[in-house]
Amino acid sequence: MALDLQAIIKEIESGDQRRIPPVDTWFPEREGAIDIHIDSQMCWFHEGAPFQRDSLVKLFSSILRKEGDTYFLVTPAEKLKISVDDVPFEVVGLLERENAFGEFVAVTNTEDLVPLDTSATMQLRVYQGVLVPYLEVRKGLFARVSRHVFYQMAEHAELRSCDGEDQYVLVSGDVEFVIGNA
Repeated sequence: MALDLQAIIKEIESGDQRRIPPVDTWFPEREGAIDIHIDSQMCWFHEGAPFQRDSLVKLFSSILRKEGDTYFLVTPAEKLKISVDDVPFEVVGLLERENAFGEFVAVTNTEDLVPLDTSATMQLRVYQGVLVPYLEVRKGLFARVSRHVFYQMAEHAELRSCDGEDQYVLVSGDVEFVIGNA
């Protein structure tokens, strides 16, 4: 999926971000499962065949909810369990806000925009034997930071000592995000 960075920048500046349905307020009586799978590379499959339309991935990603370790597609009418290898999203872009020096916005593979501010949560997790940053996209749904975005973050990171441990920290505005250990 090719990202239109100019369109994303305009969206950030206008504040007109993609609207996400209030899936956390929907508790449908009808529950089931559907053969939709998100693999470790964040590729979506239905009955073993890859999704062909990015717009369908974006639509379905907007109705995702996580309960415990289980992922669901949720509408007001039904809740369907799906399988996810790691996480449903990947951070594929890092933009520096033009109107606010030193503030960053992460862009996911589904074009969700995640400002790296006080409301953002970043965790370090082990993925394939390596410590990797994961960023919360919304309400318990995380994105794994792609390797090239990690390198972008590392270019802006500072080495800091925290609890006697040296760590690389990305500073976005007034907020610090640990992206790795030294």
